[in-house]
Amino acid sequence: MTVFSTVLPAGRKRRGEGHTRREEILQAAKELFLEQGYDSTTIRRIADRVGISAPALYLYFKDKEALMLALCDQTFGHLIESVGEIERTVADPLERVRRFGEAYVRFGLTHPDEYRLVFLAAYIPEAIRRVGHRAPTDDPTKPGVGGALVFQRLVGILTELEASGTKLNYPPDTCGELCWMGLHGLVTAFILKPEFPWSDRELLIKGMLDIHLKGILRT
Repeated sequence: MTVFSTVLPAGRKRRGEGHTRREEILQAAKELFLEQGYDSTTIRRIADRVGISAPALYLYFKDKEALMLALCDQTFGHLIESVGEIERTVADPLERVRRFGEAYVRFGLTHPDEYRLVFLAAYIPEAIRRVGHRAPTDDPTKPGVGGALVFQRLVGILTELEASGTKLNYPPDTCGELCWMGLHGLVTAFILKPEFPWSDRELLIKGMLDIHLKGILRT
């Protein structure tokens, strides 16, 4: 009787398990990028941490930049889920803007490692270096478009607010950028200075949201 081996070649997953391997690779890459920096991390080191060969890793990602783009999109995916919930459950445009800002802050504080990697690390993938949040979003599956999708949703909410009769001091995209700049500074301060004796974190978050709304709304 012939016995057929069910052992898979090193680094290969059974059918249906490829998604698990992809997530393992992304987790290892994120850890190493944070620990050693993007430039010092090699594909070999990532593969070693996962326990596969470098050629096996290339079955999932063609290079380090592809890994970084996937991590960016994975990170923005968390925020996109929160924005979707706001759009489904909050009808008032002004309240949507506030809730969007709060969701951004909570997202950053809940995922500090991801925030450090995407917003605070020195390396920016070439694919988004020049276009950033203004990248075309006609293909939402394109690697690296996650940030642009989030910004597009914010501009859409601000445009709806203006259409409802509320006047903005600046164009919707400029208002969106101003909101991000201020909230990014708040999140960054909390992440980089966790032991600093801030007066009241929750009150600071509320105050920053109040400041932004007062600044972008024409009274």
